[in-house]
Amino acid sequence: MNNYGINIWADDNFIIEDAQVKLNYLSKPSLLDITKEVRSSGLKGPLILRFPHLIEKQIKTLFSSFKRSIKETSYKGSFFAVFPLKVNQFPELINSIITHGKAFNYGLEAGSKAELILAMARTSKDAPITVNGFKDQEMISLGFMAAQMGHNITLTIEGLAELETIIKVSKSCKLKIPSIGIRLRLHSTGSGVWAKSGGADSKFGLSATELLEAINLLKENDMLEHFHMVHFHIGSQMEDITPLKRALREAGNIYAELKKMGSTGLRSINIGGGLAVEYAQYQEDRLKTYTLEEFSNDVVFLLGEIMDKKGVEHPDIFTESGRFIVASHAVLITPVLELFSQDHQEKSLRIKDKNPPLVDELIDLNKTLNAKHSIEYLHDALDHMESLFTLFNLGYIDLQDRSNAEILVHVIIKKALLLHKNNQNNELQKLQAALQERYLINASIFQSLPDYWGINQHFPTIPLHKLDQPALLPASLWDITCDSDGEIGFSSKSPLYLHDVNLDEEEYFLGFFNVGAYQETLGMSHNLFAHPSECTIEIHQNGYKIKNINESQSLLKIMSGLGYDENQILIQLKNSLARSSFITEEEKSDTLQKLELYLYQNTYLRTTN
Repeated sequence: MNNYGINIWADDNFIIEDAQVKLNYLSKPSLLDITKEVRSSGLKGPLILRFPHLIEKQIKTLFSSFKRSIKETSYKGSFFAVFPLKVNQFPELINSIITHGKAFNYGLEAGSKAELILAMARTSKDAPITVNGFKDQEMISLGFMAAQMGHNITLTIEGLAELETIIKVSKSCKLKIPSIGIRLRLHSTGSGVWAKSGGADSKFGLSATELLEAINLLKENDMLEHFHMVHFHIGSQMEDITPLKRALREAGNIYAELKKMGSTGLRSINIGGGLAVEYAQYQEDRLKTYTLEEFSNDVVFLLGEIMDKKGVEHPDIFTESGRFIVASHAVLITPVLELFSQDHQEKSLRIKDKNPPLVDELIDLNKTLNAKHSIEYLHDALDHMESLFTLFNLGYIDLQDRSNAEILVHVIIKKALLLHKNNQNNELQKLQAALQERYLINASIFQSLPDYWGINQHFPTIPLHKLDQPALLPASLWDITCDSDGEIGFSSKSPLYLHDVNLDEEEYFLGFFNVGAYQETLGMSHNLFAHPSECTIEIHQNGYKIKNINESQSLLKIMSGLGYDENQILIQLKNSLARSSFITEEEKSDTLQKLELYLYQNTYLRTTN
């Protein structure tokens, strides 16, 4: 895999040029150059680079696709979309959503009180707000306040009790009543990891019987005119379009029946989220089987067909696909700190004046290895290593001899792999897989890639540079947490191969792509590692501008966020140091300065990387 599958997952957002990963936009800057410039300010540890132009691209692409489908099929309804705040609430991202979505009246979806407050504060009056999830009276009252402020807000009820609370609030105040939506619990199910979002056992929504009860409740309280939307969702990251088409037919017919039953205010159908993002780096691993064009065509055509058959006006169409909008905009950059290698370097050899004969033979094989005899020499080296292990177990050679043998055999294997990099047989491939290199990255998987740990979600991974050189080492990635689960292990089915690097002489950076959805909001402070440092990159025709650099939280700040009193911790440490009788007053002063420096630095390792 010479290009790390960039043609599969990158959607033309990134390219490989001049042996580096570059943005495929305007001046096409190198990620390595951006990373080095940001780090020159003193930032250490992992770094999140945000590219707002990719958010703008996704919003435009989504709206353009539905606009085209609506025009081609003569569909009579309009298209609207909202961004689910649960996907990523970080300020710089939301600023980009608001800025680039304004021309399309792109709105926000809230699923909690805090998210609703954020939506009310940041959404323009013309853009829609939808409110999903379970709600209490306070949250519903906030919805009334939003409507009174002039927001185009829809409260989607998840159960009859919520509708009863809406009716109760409407009678207890004189605020404007928001639009009411009803989530449908469809028989249709989704696919993949989130298939349980749909179907009869779904966590959310009303059954057909409950739906009829809800309509009666609205009628009895003269509120049916406020019922404006039906909503369904069959799961995030939909791999296949077929389940969606089944759900559309079911939901579309329910909508038409409700209209014919007298729901005159009903005008919208919200199809939820689920537009998939491609994370695969190998063709055979691809899960997404449809295009955005196919998605929009199917939604518009099927809903139009159902309404025409039922003699019902075409509804407005809403979507809530957040992953599609923001996954690509963020790249996690991690420095490699160390290689915990079975693939020892020749500099580690400690050759004696007199060596065991088999070690001398390995030295000779290593010196004379060439393409013509490489396989033969490789077999000899492997035989010698087994013999030397036996001699060690019997006590005939010492630990230094064994170490020299291990290094020499691994160097020989490496050279043979390099000589045959373009025509490897099964034997060489197995040897290559056995030579796994452990790359220690200055990051926390739990904090920055929680979906890998939680649901084994793969994220495209690629070195930022050296891409004109063969990458032959099967790579396992170790993070810096003291947890054995903090590892992205080598997979023979979807293998990651990285370069043989000498970190004493050069830096080596890895990029993790499509991490802009959910990873930041789900990231946890395992081992008290904080959210990585981040910055926004605006790309221009003649270069780029680095904006909004936010360093990762300091040690004291992250402890404060958990409820510890940072001043009390600092005082306790100072007092302990002052009471120490093992160092002089000058040493105490110097130590205190260093202690305070460390406490106000971020939580990641501060080596040369």
